[in-house]
Amino acid sequence: MVVTNRGKQPSLAQLRAFAAVAEHLHFRDAAAAIGMSQPALSGAVSALEEALGVQLLERTTRKVLLSPAGERLAVRAKAVLDAVGDLLEEAEAVRAPFTGVLRLGVIPTVAPYLLPTVLRLVHEAYPELDIQVHEEQTASLLDGLAGGRLDLLLLAVPLGVPTVTELPLFEEDFVLVTGQDHWLGGRADIPRDALKELDLLLLDEGHCLRDQALDVCREAGRTEGAAVTTTAAGLSTLVQLVAGGLGVTLLPRTAVEVETARSGRLQTGYFAEPAPARRIALACRAGAARQGEFEAFARALREAMRALPVRVLTPYEAPPAASDAAAAAD
Repeated sequence: MVVTNRGKQPSLAQLRAFAAVAEHLHFRDAAAAIGMSQPALSGAVSALEEALGVQLLERTTRKVLLSPAGERLAVRAKAVLDAVGDLLEEAEAVRAPFTGVLRLGVIPTVAPYLLPTVLRLVHEAYPELDIQVHEEQTASLLDGLAGGRLDLLLLAVPLGVPTVTELPLFEEDFVLVTGQDHWLGGRADIPRDALKELDLLLLDEGHCLRDQALDVCREAGRTEGAAVTTTAAGLSTLVQLVAGGLGVTLLPRTAVEVETARSGRLQTGYFAEPAPARRIALACRAGAARQGEFEAFARALREAMRALPVRVLTPYEAPPAASDAAAAAD
């Protein structure tokens, strides 16, 4: 009769030995299958029986049979060993860079224009990376990052959040989008003070691009009380309002080709140097376990984005872009 020893816990080696015997019903074959000597295998099974307080095997001189308890517990033992195997595989995946799931948060004024480059890079360079994209405004993205719902963000900076590490990617100029007959359309030397009296169309409150555009206007001398009578939820709508003659708007340079191609009733104008600009970066939790991986990802993204109409930055370029002071809330 086997007596339960409550002070002992089964070991993985004992479970592995028992599972092998349950599969082969032969000590010699089971020992060969897991690379263990036959006496060690027999001892491991006996130790497991002692730890569990049940008889697992019926041993005869000619064969080995599972006891009723052994038949039930063999299923459990296999499930435990399978789960441990899955755990080890997952740990190996975590140790290997650019594998597993990457939950990427992106602001709406970046997503349509940069995601093709990001996803192409992932497909070509990191095929084992399962990237999951979440398009949200900055405040929601930062909450998701802090709470662990998101791993990495792609957004406008600076954020001014001490617990977030920013990995700069590039700066891009703002471009003035006008109707086809507007006096500033097509110019390449627009002074900032031209923004003082323009009918400026903006995104709804909560978008960082709205705040950045207003900051550019303040720098140009536009009064705080200048009316903004029409707003939109997205850049595509803004551009259609401009095409309809309701005013002008500012677009980031990466959005110009996509958005202005939708209408033949638009012109673009470029500001005199230094043009107003915004900075785009990756952002992760400070001290994140995958920070080294994220830094390598940022380096690869910088190279991939050299084909875009932007000024690629190095990690050490810290001075803010001309309109970065209002980039904290999307």
